[in-house]
Amino acid sequence: MGAKQRVYRQRIRSTQSLKKIFRAMELIAASRIGKARERVGAASPYAKAITGAIEAVAMHANVEHPLTIERTDTKRVALLVVTADRGMAGAYTANALRSSERLREQLMEQGKEVVQYVAGRRGISYFHFRNRPLAGRWTGGSDSPSLETAQEIARALLAAFLAPADQGGVAELHIVYTRYHSMVDQESRVIRALPLEVVEGELGVGERVPPLYDFEPSPEEVLDALLPRYIEARVYSHLLQSAASELAARQRAMNTATTNAEDMIRNYIRLANAARQTEITQEISEIVSGADALAASS
Repeated sequence: MGAKQRVYRQRIRSTQSLKKIFRAMELIAASRIGKARERVGAASPYAKAITGAIEAVAMHANVEHPLTIERTDTKRVALLVVTADRGMAGAYTANALRSSERLREQLMEQGKEVVQYVAGRRGISYFHFRNRPLAGRWTGGSDSPSLETAQEIARALLAAFLAPADQGGVAELHIVYTRYHSMVDQESRVIRALPLEVVEGELGVGERVPPLYDFEPSPEEVLDALLPRYIEARVYSHLLQSAASELAARQRAMNTATTNAEDMIRNYIRLANAARQTEITQEISEIVSGADALAASS
């Protein structure tokens, strides 16, 4: 029975070590989530302002721009999915990938060819395991994205959209990311970013684009300047939303893991005590039996 006690003691020690890791990861995520939420809030005014400017041009200027018209010369579409660099974040990455796979199936049913882009090591590993080629990949800082990374992603996606069909150009750009609502509510979302599709709900209640505009030097040049910045703002906003969602999911997952580890430790302690009691009972029985045998032989 001593062997059982050693096994249970070893399991208790290993589970206690895991519990410390889970607890530390929970505290780290909790310390970062506040800053992530602040960054989401800080980026919102710029996103709203540039969205309003784009709406103004679209409403008051009768112009056609490569980023606002449907392409019919190719069936290729770009799909960017934002995932985590590390695991232990519950179903955060799985939900984003599930939404990406559903969208991929829908696009392929429409006869379109999907060109895959991925942000985050977990997503890259997922597609590598399935031997799917990636047109672009970005790693590092999924829980704290930088503006430089967003600009790099936006430039790559814009280049693909503006490229001629015979050079790999795409007709559409779709983005899968996770929107942060609260610490317990994060939603995997799919949007079509190009051709330009203003996201509903960016303007607050009561906000309206002013009715008249004069454009200098021309609406076309205004769009040339604004639309790339709009895509950068959208990508950066999605990265920030996903980062906040990842941290919230990780904090919640690590809290659950810590609670489960505590339950396992209590269970192993109970089993170890039961094994020790059984061992003591057996030793007493052996002593009594030995004493009875000596008494009978004398």
